[in-house]
Amino acid sequence: MSYHPPYTITPKILQQVADIVALLTRWQISSQASLAPQLRRSNCIRSIQVSLAIENNSLTIDQVTAVLEGERVLDVPREIQELHNAFAAHEQLPHWQVESEADCLMAYVSLMSKY
Repeated sequence: MSYHPPYTITPKILQQVADIVALLTRWQISSQASLAPQLRRSNCIRSIQVSLAIENNSLTIDQVTAVLEGERVLDVPREIQELHNAFAAHEQLPHWQVESEADCLMAYVSLMSKY
């Protein structure tokens, strides 16, 4: 009592199924990629806020988000400066090599500069 489809599976049919799967996979990845910038920004904000908190910076996640969106936040100017520097350094991370002394110095300058 097994089912027999009214067609024969051929190499052409298998290739068409593989092509459909490839297209669906590409579509799924591209639809998820549209969410990626929002997730990256959210993770970046959390990462920076936690790093600053370790250094006794009192800015909250909401304050960090507000500052990065250009809003005014009442807080210690030094802490806001640290945030701007940390964000600038975070933006440059993909361009720096850990093994490079020059890149490590650029990261240090970025973290210690005046905004």
